[in-house]
Amino acid sequence: MNRRKTALAAGLATTVSALALTVGGPAAPAQAAAPADAAAMAGTVDCDGWVHNNNPDHGIAGCKNNTDRTVTFRAEIVCGWAPDVSGQWVTLAPGQYGESSGVCALYSSGVGSVGWTIQ
Repeated sequence: MNRRKTALAAGLATTVSALALTVGGPAAPAQAAAPADAAAMAGTVDCDGWVHNNNPDHGIAGCKNNTDRTVTFRAEIVCGWAPDVSGQWVTLAPGQYGESSGVCALYSSGVGSVGWTIQ
């Protein structure tokens, strides 16, 4: 992948990730929590998305569950010139790390960005 395409993919991944957090809702509410709610919101889910080093059509999202409950997530890959794809659902127990990935169609121009959906 050339530098220009890599920089564009990285910029788009950051933008989509920020939008996903805004649209999907942050892990913690924007307002200060009442003391009773603070225990229920312990921790966050930390995720990152990237394009595979050897395959520009392969997008990967990795998440670490820093909460005190089980969470499920999957990668959401934006493909150029092809339909977008979703990775497999991955369930994480508290403290676990996992990855979800997807591959764009052969006729794609490559991964434009990688985001994730958390349930």
